[in-house]
Amino acid sequence: MNKPVIICDFDGTITNNDNIIALMKKFAPSEWNSLKDDVLSQQISVRDGVGKMFQLIPSELKYEMIQYLLFTAQIRDGFREFVQFTKEKDIPLYIVSGGIDFFVHPLLNGLVDHDRVYCNKADFSGETIEILWPNSCDAHCSNDCGCCKPSLIRKLADPHQEVIVIGDSVTDLEASKLADFVFARDFLLEKCKSLELPHQEFKTFFDVIEGMKERQVAVS
Repeated sequence: MNKPVIICDFDGTITNNDNIIALMKKFAPSEWNSLKDDVLSQQISVRDGVGKMFQLIPSELKYEMIQYLLFTAQIRDGFREFVQFTKEKDIPLYIVSGGIDFFVHPLLNGLVDHDRVYCNKADFSGETIEILWPNSCDAHCSNDCGCCKPSLIRKLADPHQEVIVIGDSVTDLEASKLADFVFARDFLLEKCKSLELPHQEFKTFFDVIEGMKERQVAVS
């Protein structure tokens, strides 16, 4: 039997809080709030909204932002154990994030190899921060996702391989529609309920480990 593939979100999933929101609250002028609301209500795309939010922040604040998150961001309980669990069971784990490389990689350092992490990138060469999108939508997606999780699922999973998505927000919704099973919290949990997607609520990654064991997806 093929091993499942796990597609795991980062902000608000691996970390307790959304790091983009944390950076906006700390470093951006108030205009970011209306952009955030437009993204959450799906009036504008994630790519458009996040790009415009970061354009509000001067590039010279890069170091301060990294240090701020390294000091304040918290990894969700059980994540280290979950990574070890996937390694022991030889289950491929990919971090697929709408977050940005300048904070995703430092926060995951020592936990997940860089080649298993897919996220957006930042260019600090201009006056304000420009977000780059190396994982844009493929021909099957027209949602202007930024980091397109459905496209990456099609790239990383075999056609007959079970796909498990772990996430919390609107950026995980389209991926969850393609998944065989979803571990969800917050916004994504409510969407899974309303859309009747196969799912289980989680609060820590210990819950995910137990859920995997109960579903026997980790049995070789």
